[in-house]
Amino acid sequence: MAAVLVVEDDAAVREGLELALRRQQHTVRTAASGEDGVALLREQPPEIVVLDLMLPGMDGFETCRRIRGLSQVPIIMLTARSDDFDVVAGLEAGADDYVVKPVEPRVLDARIRAVLRRAVAEHGAGDHGAERHGDLEIDRAGMQVRRHGEPVALTPTELKLLLELSRHPGQVHSRRQLLTAVWGHDYLGDSRLVDACVQRLRAKIEDVPARPGHVQTVRGFGYRFGRS
Repeated sequence: MAAVLVVEDDAAVREGLELALRRQQHTVRTAASGEDGVALLREQPPEIVVLDLMLPGMDGFETCRRIRGLSQVPIIMLTARSDDFDVVAGLEAGADDYVVKPVEPRVLDARIRAVLRRAVAEHGAGDHGAERHGDLEIDRAGMQVRRHGEPVALTPTELKLLLELSRHPGQVHSRRQLLTAVWGHDYLGDSRLVDACVQRLRAKIEDVPARPGHVQTVRGFGYRFGRS
């Protein structure tokens, strides 16, 4: 059971999601716009946000960015279209996962629980203390990352991806391996989740994201932490 904030402008869809999630024992608050959703989050932070993409006024992308400026709460983006542009743009805006509408309530509930399990695991894990990798300091016990001595604000998914990659520097991780370790499933069609999250991670930990020094692309295979 989680405190869920649903941001959805379609009244029928919003009420349907609220009813379905309450049946799964979640506590649900709803907002009909991105502006209202951000206001509700400020008043009482939820444990997870389910965010529609096509919102009037401030759309889902901008709402996601606003939320990220306030909180690292997990965000699941709802998209009416499954094309790569929308999905990647949503992930790059800071979403942790995406679900294509229409969605079965039990599927959405499963995705919510999976995202929350990852968040709990991230905050409960850690047994190696701080590690230094060049300008990057990774404190697994404290679940903190510093760059040039300054804290780096990572989302739970970004942090877990970094922890997974940096656990074995120099080792190549396939996208499927990362999907399983970070997202909890291995559907290769979702490899764009990995690529989008790597891009966001590079933007936060690399001096020049286009020429990464920490997270290297191994063409045709996946990613490797550390220089080759």
